[in-house]
Amino acid sequence: MLFLGPLYNILAKIYATRINHFALIKLTLLALDKTLFYFLIFAIIRLTWLLCVRRRRTIKSEAGVWVLVFYILLVLMFTTFRDSYFPWQINWHFNRPLNEINLSFLKETWKLIYAPSKVDFIYNCFGNILCFLPIGFLLPLVFSKKQTFLRVVGVGMLFSVIIETLQFFLETGVSDIDDVFFNTCGVTAGYLLFKAFKRMKNNF
Repeated sequence: MLFLGPLYNILAKIYATRINHFALIKLTLLALDKTLFYFLIFAIIRLTWLLCVRRRRTIKSEAGVWVLVFYILLVLMFTTFRDSYFPWQINWHFNRPLNEINLSFLKETWKLIYAPSKVDFIYNCFGNILCFLPIGFLLPLVFSKKQTFLRVVGVGMLFSVIIETLQFFLETGVSDIDDVFFNTCGVTAGYLLFKAFKRMKNNF
């Protein structure tokens, strides 16, 4: 880790043997560390572009772009690019059989309901929903003039499908149709939350 290594070492010494799912904490810190690295690259490119183009943008609209990019990077690093930090470290697996993709709707989710530990079920269902909820909120916030309900949900679903496809070829996760469903639910909830927030704002 380039940025959060010292923090991880402290947490590992204290909680590595106390928390059963400490690997999830490690994954989260690693994803955040990689996000900070690539977001710094984005910031340099974005600032250079803004200086060259000299296009007038409000602080609010520009801040929305930066938050959206940061969050998209975080989701990609957390779900997809788990085993690599730099692009040249990525290993593709194009020879995987397609039958390893779960296309049976809610089949694996029902199995998790009856598992001894409910952590995997909570992570699979509510984790996937919460993960995409900010995207449903941020997309219409950043692209307010172009994003209808169907467009936001469509973009969110497409993003989820891309993640599942990358997970399959990178072997960094289980490609599951349930994930696409719960991710889409999260985008939908995020969009409805945005509309409710906008309505409350207009009433005041």
